[in-house]
Amino acid sequence: MQFSHLHVHTQYSLLDGAASIPLLYQKAISNQMPAMAISDHGNMFGVFEFVAEAHKNRDANGKLKVKPIVGCEFYLTENRHQKTFTKEQRDKRMHQILLAKNEEGYRNLIKLTSLGFVEGMYGKYPRIDKELIQKYHQGLIATTCCLGASVPQAILRKGEEEAENEFKWWLNIFQEDFYVELQRHGMAEQDRVNEVLLRFAKKYKVKVIASNDSHYVEQDDFTAHDILLCINTGEKLATPAIRDFADDDINIKDKRFAFPNDQFFFKTKEEMAKAFADLPEALDNTNEIVDKVDPLNLTRDILLPNFPVEKRFQIHTKEEIIGKNKISPDANNQWEYLKHITYEGASRRYTTVTPEIKERIEFELFTVKTMGFAGYFLIVSDFIRAGREKGVFIGPGRGSAAGSVVAYCIGITNIDPIKYNLLFERFLNPDRKSMPDIDTDFDDEGRQKVIDYVVEKYGKNQVAQIITYGTMAAKMSIKDVARVMDMPLPESNALAKLIPEKPGIELRRVLHAPLKSKEGEKSLEEKEALSNDELENVKKLREYYKQPAIPAGRVLREAERLEGSVRNTGIHAAGIIIAPTDLTDLIPIATAKDSPLWVTQIEGNDIESAGIIKMDFLGLKTLSIIKNALALIKQLHNVEIDIDKIPLDDSKTYSLYQQGSTIGTFQFESPGMQKYLRELKPDQFEDLIAMNALYRPGPMAYIPNYIDRKHGREAISYDLPEMQEFLEETYGITVYQEQVMLLAQKIAGFSKGDADVLRKAMGKKNRETLDKMKKQFIEGATANLLPAERLEKIWSDWEAFAQYAFNKSHSTCYAYVAYQTAYLKAHYPAEYMSAVLNNAGSIEKITFFMEESRRMGINVLGPDINESLKGFAVNKKGEIRFGLGGLKGVGEAAVENIIEERNKKGPFKDIFDFIKRINQRSVNKKTLESLAYAGSFDCFTSLHRAQYFTVASGEDVTGLEKIMRYGQVMGQQQASAANTLFGDLPVTMEIPPPRMLDVAPWPLVVQLDHEKEVTGIYLSGHPLDNYKFEIQHYGVTAIRDFLHFRDTIREQSNPGRPFRLVGLVADAQHRIAKSGNKYGNFIIEDYTGKMEFPLFSDDYLKISPLLQAGSTVLINGFLKQRYNRDEFEFKVMGVTLAETMIASLTRLLQIDVRPQDITQEMILFLEKYFKKNPGRTTFKFALTDDRNTLNTSLISTSQGIEMSAELIQFLNNNPSLQVSVQTIWSDNFYTSNANRSRRFVLELNLQFTF
Repeated sequence: MQFSHLHVHTQYSLLDGAASIPLLYQKAISNQMPAMAISDHGNMFGVFEFVAEAHKNRDANGKLKVKPIVGCEFYLTENRHQKTFTKEQRDKRMHQILLAKNEEGYRNLIKLTSLGFVEGMYGKYPRIDKELIQKYHQGLIATTCCLGASVPQAILRKGEEEAENEFKWWLNIFQEDFYVELQRHGMAEQDRVNEVLLRFAKKYKVKVIASNDSHYVEQDDFTAHDILLCINTGEKLATPAIRDFADDDINIKDKRFAFPNDQFFFKTKEEMAKAFADLPEALDNTNEIVDKVDPLNLTRDILLPNFPVEKRFQIHTKEEIIGKNKISPDANNQWEYLKHITYEGASRRYTTVTPEIKERIEFELFTVKTMGFAGYFLIVSDFIRAGREKGVFIGPGRGSAAGSVVAYCIGITNIDPIKYNLLFERFLNPDRKSMPDIDTDFDDEGRQKVIDYVVEKYGKNQVAQIITYGTMAAKMSIKDVARVMDMPLPESNALAKLIPEKPGIELRRVLHAPLKSKEGEKSLEEKEALSNDELENVKKLREYYKQPAIPAGRVLREAERLEGSVRNTGIHAAGIIIAPTDLTDLIPIATAKDSPLWVTQIEGNDIESAGIIKMDFLGLKTLSIIKNALALIKQLHNVEIDIDKIPLDDSKTYSLYQQGSTIGTFQFESPGMQKYLRELKPDQFEDLIAMNALYRPGPMAYIPNYIDRKHGREAISYDLPEMQEFLEETYGITVYQEQVMLLAQKIAGFSKGDADVLRKAMGKKNRETLDKMKKQFIEGATANLLPAERLEKIWSDWEAFAQYAFNKSHSTCYAYVAYQTAYLKAHYPAEYMSAVLNNAGSIEKITFFMEESRRMGINVLGPDINESLKGFAVNKKGEIRFGLGGLKGVGEAAVENIIEERNKKGPFKDIFDFIKRINQRSVNKKTLESLAYAGSFDCFTSLHRAQYFTVASGEDVTGLEKIMRYGQVMGQQQASAANTLFGDLPVTMEIPPPRMLDVAPWPLVVQLDHEKEVTGIYLSGHPLDNYKFEIQHYGVTAIRDFLHFRDTIREQSNPGRPFRLVGLVADAQHRIAKSGNKYGNFIIEDYTGKMEFPLFSDDYLKISPLLQAGSTVLINGFLKQRYNRDEFEFKVMGVTLAETMIASLTRLLQIDVRPQDITQEMILFLEKYFKKNPGRTTFKFALTDDRNTLNTSLISTSQGIEMSAELIQFLNNNPSLQVSVQTIWSDNFYTSNANRSRRFVLELNLQFTF
């Protein structure tokens, strides 16, 4: 007897269903079930995957092995609009299954689930009501569903008469498409309900079907599912479970929601037959429903939004056929308009539209026409134009769209594809029928303005964001399961840490795949590229896995089952869809708390298949930086710069690149990139495009060749003379995908479409396609009389490198944005770095960029009440001022009031003038305190910060409070005078300002603490600023890293390792115990954090004299386990003043430098310094040649040198010198160049002289 499951929850019943769709199909196919339904709670999240999976599984005749039936188990409430409830009147939700039997039913399912979110959302439940069911029931099949449905609930709670009325309501609506659903999970309530349902079925001649409320695939998945419910409700597995029927929002103290037993799984036909042995017809009746259902295929042709064009372009009234493509009259009319604005744009973009340009335009327009995408170009062009009109900064393009001349002419992109040899077929290829993908970068603030425009133009019901599904990845599944199973957090973290840090790594493979290549195909060593250390960790995991009796083994086994489960939903960061009509007519939609727009219930990968166009509206912070910088330049210099028209041959900009001074610029700021830029010395825009493409794993190996060829140190060669035309710009090295495409066309006669197919096959390593295309390449090139042996080499080189070759269109666009940032940094350094600081985000980055500004010779100053703006800005001296808006406790209204008053009546003369002029409702006490703590009033030199916060003897108010009262009295006096008949006469009574107590200024450490409190950073400098060289090169551990080590000490291979810490003593508490022994508690801090430690007895007596508040110290110590306790304490072995580090610890200073980086100035400095500063430190000067793996070292033998601040400054100012310091504490080298390549070392023990 055939049977099909019609009540099935997948993992898209979020944290309630634990069944993966592929595994459900595997079981249904192996059990020869003719069909299967999906009925997730309240949503259709999994529907596309569910139907697509069915279409992947066909028999030899192409017939679906399992028919997919699309449904949903809705939450049914009395009134979907009611959102307010009380303890007495709660939201009563019933469950209700509806299945789509045809296309109309599917559309009505979409309506119901969408309206459940849009109109009925309450808490986490999208609810519908009977009003909606009456309106959208056509094409749907209904059942009495489960115990949580309205008829069973009426039987249990209201009696048979009420239940029968409810039964008749459903029967009246759905008639022959209404079925009695029986479930048998071994529950007394079900038996009682089933008995009544069978009577109703007999009385009203309604057919009975059998189902199992399936939430997981196999019976032994029960525990994993129980854990999933605990993750959902935040409970522990050990919490006593409520095993009676209940909703998941039940709240009983010290109890948790759970399923009654382990029967809620995807049972086989045999198991269902056994459960319904007395009612075999209930199994057979499922076939009637299956036969009623038309198989659904949810793939749709793309439907573009209607883009109206003027009447003069509406010249087509009939469908046109070009090859296999049918072009509608509307699409043709849109194309006419596109052609018109393209040629209009071409006349603006090009001085002369040459035959070459015209031919390219015509080729592109024809391709756009035949593929029916004119409307897409018009939509994108329209919102980009609107954005620019609204002052939004828009990127020059990104991705392959920059290869389109049409896009360039109509303003979508700002890069000339003809000038840079960018290919249109890389973007649109008639042989690769898919939507064009135009992603657009906007400044962060402007992005929303453009989205608002799109919503306004097309309607809120036609625009949506795209949902994402957060799944339980390998580490997350272990941590979630461990928490629920009450495993201690350190053990949980240690277990998760054994999973290798590889994106997308699967726990299933970690536990079961071959470890090494010799053990089998697709090994972890080969596919995931795991190192030996990572493979050792995998072995440890497998040892735990083999022991199901231990906690770690149990956690791993349950985590394996739950890996990949959908944990939550999110919103795609950039994706926006635009539909031609109301979205709820096309796809299911949802809502999200953090978005005013609708959200699709379909993931981005399936959106195009559903017939909806997707566009990425990306916020690019760099554009915000450029916008901010240009505004500052205009404000300070009254200079307006059109950033899209700056010269691309600016020597000052290339000088910045040649020095590697690219911190804060786009794309080129990493230390590795800076090093290569100093070697390359770029002097043309093409160099930047190439470096942008090469600086990534794989092609990075070609950078040294590229540099040497540019500078003539390596010969430029071509496998064939015919290749020079396209490889000349990159000195004979294949850098771009476009080069492979052009060469395939030239050498082997490939069509543009075939060349793009080749490019894609090489990037994806598609062996089948590559083998076919190799034959085509060899035959085509041989026909052009080219030597076969050379062709084999060319093909082999392409196969090896083309997978790494980069999209030149994208590289060009981003190199252009990068050049714009470098141009601004080179010409307006202070304004540009202010903009960078305003967009830095984290405190760490702000500190980093402030340091770069200082390195550039720009003073970065704290806030000043007479100079600061809201954000970082530049004063008249060219110094950067901290913004008032960056202070904690200073609100936007206060900043606006201060700046407005200053602009209106000039700078504030003193603190009393300030308090008289500002509005104290906006600038309140908290604001004034924050301003004073940050030093905003330091410009009023008659007072210092301590005076604002000191309370005089016998008084109860601070100096700042006195100032506030003075301002209030003055304000009242002015208001009173203004309201009198003689308000224009001068006030006769002059109120003197309060006298401020004369006290000592705060110590630096106190001042710094207050600055950090309100700004997050030290503004007046930091005591550690003088020790940056030592911190970097002397094996010093940052306190943040030390604390992390301490917190994860059980995971460390060397827990007793020594540490060097350098920090400011922020607090020193000296105490005496009851026993009379002295002890102390000390807090030290560095740039990254602070730590506390105690000292007792002899340690205290020996070390405490150096640990005075405000001193900067070097501390040596290690972590030691406390006696008989599972805790570790920091054992201090020694403390010295930080200023003694260089003199006492430096054994050897080594400088590594490439010969080409040595300058005459370096030699003169070192010669002079060596003679002037003899000392005990050995000096080693190593000439290195990475390419030929040679190293020649010159070591001082008869005398050393004395380290000094002068030498440190020289080393810091010459980044091409790689510095290593060997200290007396250890024979190890602590080096800033951790990734130095291996070299053959030739040591020459020579006296070091110049």
